[in-house]
Amino acid sequence: AKQWYQRRVRGGEGTMTLINRLRHNVIKTGIKSVALSYSRISLADVAEKLQLDSPEDAEYIIAKAIKDGVIEASINHEKGFMETIDSVDIYRSEEPLKAYHARIRFCLDIHNHSIKAMRFPPKSYNDSLEDAQKQREREQQDLEYAKEIAEEEDDGLL
Repeated sequence: AKQWYQRRVRGGEGTMTLINRLRHNVIKTGIKSVALSYSRISLADVAEKLQLDSPEDAEYIIAKAIKDGVIEASINHEKGFMETIDSVDIYRSEEPLKAYHARIRFCLDIHNHSIKAMRFPPKSYNDSLEDAQKQREREQQDLEYAKEIAEEEDDGLL
């Protein structure tokens, strides 16, 4: 890898490759902006705007951009123009509204469930409350029984 890098830097090939890549990126960006600006434009006008040598060069570059997915367009070879394909604007459809509504409904359901959980204790909590009431009743009965026994002993001692 080091030898390849040194050979490219010393030979000057790296600079030319860099310039060619930069030129292709600039042309690709230009094609994107032309495709956004015009719904239909002749290949000669594209070649003129991008400063290409001929409409055939423009046709080749546009075809490659379409193949690579850079733009959505079609080329009419007989009449010599490029026509962009209208992409669907997702934000003008009902899809974002439906997705947003589903998210809000989910959040509200979580909120409602948490409010219910805080308001009403679980069934097992009620069982322990009943056990506590039974325990108090038993303690009360034990106290009454202890009082009766104490009264009987007091009566027996007198």
